Amino acid sequence: MRIGELTRRTGVNERLLRYYEQQGLLQPERLPSGYRVYRESDVAAVNRIRSLLAAGLSTGTIAQILPCLREEDERLVPTCPDLIAQLRAERARMTSAIEELETSRSLLDSVITAGLATTA
Repeated sequence: MRIGELTRRTGVNERLLRYYEQQGLLQPERLPSGYRVYRESDVAAVNRIRSLLAAGLSTGTIAQILPCLREEDERLVPTCPDLIAQLRAERARMTSAIEELETSRSLLDSVITAGLATTA
C-alpha cells in the first residue's frame, strides 16, 4: 500500500510516517520511482508505535524495543528476556522526572501563595 493508504488506515499523517521511517521504526519498500510501499503489517506497527509514544517512550527507545513486542488481545507483550528490565528502567526514569516536576510545582505554589499574601 502507498503512504496515503497507510495514513487513512492509521490516522497518522504522511509527515509523521516519514519521520518514523527516518527513525528506523518503519522500513517500507521503495519502488524505482521512489514511492514508498508499505506492508499490511505496517498498520499494526504504526499502532504499536503510537501506543509506545503515548506511554512516554522516545522514538530511539521504541526503535530498540519494537522488535521485542507482539500484540495479544489488544495489548503489547514483551518477547525478549531483557525487555522487562529495560522497561522498568524507563519507568524509573519517568518516576524521577515526575518527582522533579512535583518539586518544581510545589516551589511555584509557594511563590504564588507568597505573592497572593502580599497583594491582599
